[in-house]
Amino acid sequence: MDIEEALQDESNQPLLDPEQFYGITTTNNNKDATIPAKRARQKAFESTAHLANHLPTGTVLTFQILSPIFTNEGQCSVANQTMTAYLVALCALSCFILSLTDSIRDEAGNVRHGIATWNGLWIIDGTEPLPTEMTVSYRIMIVDFIHAITAVMVFAAVTLLDHNVVLCFYPILSEETKQMLTMLPVAIGVIASMLFVNFPTTRHGIGFPLSTQ
Repeated sequence: MDIEEALQDESNQPLLDPEQFYGITTTNNNKDATIPAKRARQKAFESTAHLANHLPTGTVLTFQILSPIFTNEGQCSVANQTMTAYLVALCALSCFILSLTDSIRDEAGNVRHGIATWNGLWIIDGTEPLPTEMTVSYRIMIVDFIHAITAVMVFAAVTLLDHNVVLCFYPILSEETKQMLTMLPVAIGVIASMLFVNFPTTRHGIGFPLSTQ
């Protein structure tokens, strides 16, 4: 009976422990004070997880795999911090560039990938270029830059919610830093949601779901 109760108590625990994530304790003395912060972090996790669907799958997966390795699971030396900074920068750049890519089906029905330019879609998959009349409608537009910048913002929120990266650069968190790391992803999520809703895109770039058409 004691074992069943212990298993039940464990199943009721949150998936991410705030004490392990940001070093915030939840003793009886400050339990009430941490409730708003916990709710804000939960909101940040939920909104960022939803918005992460707008990021290239390969980039996010690469970051999730390499982050624990580069950060030494949060126990960073100067070399670890440098490698982690390069990882974050390269993944952010990847999010920006891949947001400007698109896919198109040629006359044979094969999916072709390219980068949107001012003149149309520049095919980069090593195959023969497509006729200009097929790619001209895929030219780059202002909305593409909005989506690219927004994708970088969302990836920044994902980075701030990665506890290995946080511990790597902020091994000891001040109260101001805790508040910033709690509220900034929420703010990014709200702004990114507004931009994605008000500036929709029909592109299906590299790392994004393909179009059926």
